[in-house]
Amino acid sequence: MSNLDNIEPPIIKEVNGSLHPINQAKDYLLNILAELGFQEVDGPEIESEEFNFDMLNIKKSHPARQMHDTFYVDKKTNVLRTHTSPVQIRAMLENNPPFAFISGGKVFRKDDDSTHLPMFHQVEGIYVDKNINFSNLKDLIFTIIYSLFGESVKLRFRPSYFPFTEPSAEVDILSENGDWLEILGCGVVNPIVLDNCNIDSSVYSGFAFGIGIERIAMLKHEVNDIRDFYKSNLDFLNQFK
Repeated sequence: MSNLDNIEPPIIKEVNGSLHPINQAKDYLLNILAELGFQEVDGPEIESEEFNFDMLNIKKSHPARQMHDTFYVDKKTNVLRTHTSPVQIRAMLENNPPFAFISGGKVFRKDDDSTHLPMFHQVEGIYVDKNINFSNLKDLIFTIIYSLFGESVKLRFRPSYFPFTEPSAEVDILSENGDWLEILGCGVVNPIVLDNCNIDSSVYSGFAFGIGIERIAMLKHEVNDIRDFYKSNLDFLNQFK
């Protein structure tokens, strides 16, 4: 008898895949907002300047439109979208209020450090109806944050500026290491944006918000460097199955 006859076949360990932690966070957030009545919409990642900037009241002199902040393509006639707000603009042009839309996906900016990436993910939402104000927005933000992190989480609103909302704020969450980490921007929709979308701003008002998915994942999983999510390190990624 050959010694080969006594060799047992190797045991093949079954390995199951899973969603990337960023997609897990994005889908979880989209589901929360869908349960609150928001309708998901989608749009292109390569956008015109009109939809990425002009319709959102971002003037040609705004620094966000400069080459050091934005990826221009097609001989500078289009851009890689810098936010998912153009998706909302398209939906607003095609629908009459009241409405509540959300959109989630990749966005692109020329950033690269431990808390910023040149490609990252956002979920943005907009709600337009009669008599909408900042207090309605705050109620929603608290609902979202508590659903993600529990009601013991500490958060703060800071006054800010965005061309497409007025008033505007940024929201920070206190991380485990004691640092405040910004996770979203929000505000009351600027009447100029409503008028650009053929919505009568004397009748309707609304609020909008944009949430950084990587920031949420960093806080939930206590990850200090945003770049760790994209290093294809299986030992790191397997923690999130």
